[in-house]
Amino acid sequence: MFNKDDFQKMKALIEEFFKKTSFELEVEVLPPKDQTVFVKIKTPEPKVLIGKNGQALFDLQRLLKLILKRSLKLEEVYVDVDVNDYKKRKIEYLRELAKSAADEVALTKKEKVLEPMPSYERRIIHLELAERGDVITESIGKEPKRRVVIKPYP
Repeated sequence: MFNKDDFQKMKALIEEFFKKTSFELEVEVLPPKDQTVFVKIKTPEPKVLIGKNGQALFDLQRLLKLILKRSLKLEEVYVDVDVNDYKKRKIEYLRELAKSAADEVALTKKEKVLEPMPSYERRIIHLELAERGDVITESIGKEPKRRVVIKPYP
C-alpha cells in the first residue's frame, strides 16, 4: 500500500509526463487502491492515446508504470489509464457481447467463436459467463489471434 507522500509523488510524475506531451488534455490522478494508481484523461483527440484496439493505451500504461517504479523505487505498482471512459464503455460492450453470444449458444446448442481479442478482454468474457450453467467458455489459438469459444454445457 502507498502512503500519502508516495501518492503525491506519483501524481506529480504523471502530471509532469502529460505536460511534456503536446496533447490538449485534462488529467485526474485518483488515490490508489491496492497497488493500482488510476488515471482519468479527458481529451478532444482520444484516438491517438487509445490507438487501434486500445494498444496505445496499453503501451501508455506500461510506460507510466516503468516511470513510477524507477523514479520512486517501488517494488510493485500498477497504472490504470482511461481516456474519455473508453475502458468503461469497452467493458460494458464486452459484457453485452458475452451475454448475447451465450444466449445464442444456449438457444441453438452450437458453439460460437468470438473475434480475436487481448487477454484482458477475454478475461471479461470468461468472468461474465462463469456463473452461467448453460454454457462454458475457453480460449483457443495463439496470440495475437487468441479468441474465446462459447460452447453449450455438456
